[in-house]
Amino acid sequence: MELSRFRGTGVALVTPFKEDGSVDYELLARHVESQIDGGVEFLVPCGTTGEGATMTSEEQGRVIARTVEVAGGRVAVMAGAGTNDTRDAVGLARGAAKAGADAILSVSPYYNKPTPAGLLAHYRALAEAAELPIFVYNVPGRTASNVTAETLLRLAEIENVVGVKEASGNVEQVMTVIRSRPTDFLVLSGDDALTLPIVAAGGDGVISVAANEAPRLMSDMVRAALAGDFETARDFHYRLLPLMQANFVETNPIPVKTALELMGRMPANFRLPLVSLSPEHTTTLRTALEQAGVL
Repeated sequence: MELSRFRGTGVALVTPFKEDGSVDYELLARHVESQIDGGVEFLVPCGTTGEGATMTSEEQGRVIARTVEVAGGRVAVMAGAGTNDTRDAVGLARGAAKAGADAILSVSPYYNKPTPAGLLAHYRALAEAAELPIFVYNVPGRTASNVTAETLLRLAEIENVVGVKEASGNVEQVMTVIRSRPTDFLVLSGDDALTLPIVAAGGDGVISVAANEAPRLMSDMVRAALAGDFETARDFHYRLLPLMQANFVETNPIPVKTALELMGRMPANFRLPLVSLSPEHTTTLRTALEQAGVL
């Protein structure tokens, strides 16, 4: 797998659910197709935005396999496969590989708060078991621990650990990684609103929530930035900024799924403990969609 296929815009795919909570594979296929038509470079099923935490391993395997099938090699698939138990994470990674994923996105273990040595052992076990490229997902707001630049650069020395989705919100930390990373290690923004500055600093793209609603706008913004056309990239950025912000007025993916319902794309069905968007935030979300020109 050419790592260049993961440079640009990846979409953190939502997972459509039916009213009874089961996965709607027909809507999933339509959504995947809409993302490919919208110009994204790769697909990321079963991550945070995809509610992977409340899916069984069997469901995750089926969602990944369906995503791979619909993609048909046109774009790459980086499958979410992470949890706080290394043995379970290894099982998820192997399942994703069996389902046909091209790479693995694995969140750093939450709740346990492992030491740097523990993180090294965890990701080494994943890399050896999955035999696929591994992207570290650093999201301290979810995991309660930060993968520091120093630790991440040590992780980058592990064979098959090839990149990071950086959602620490700390641009200085991201720039430290960009400055000192191996030449073949990709740095992807995990925060839509920080994508432009991270790419400007030398980053390689984004794994985006807003691409679910506006794949063409997000992918055009990132492509312009990667090409050094920052005037065009800024225009897209500020057009999308209210939507990037509105997608986090409540816990992701509550707003983005609600937005897709407002757009007529899928019902906003969730699995507990996630619930519907509060009515007071719906107006904010609708206005942001209108400002982006997608509603």
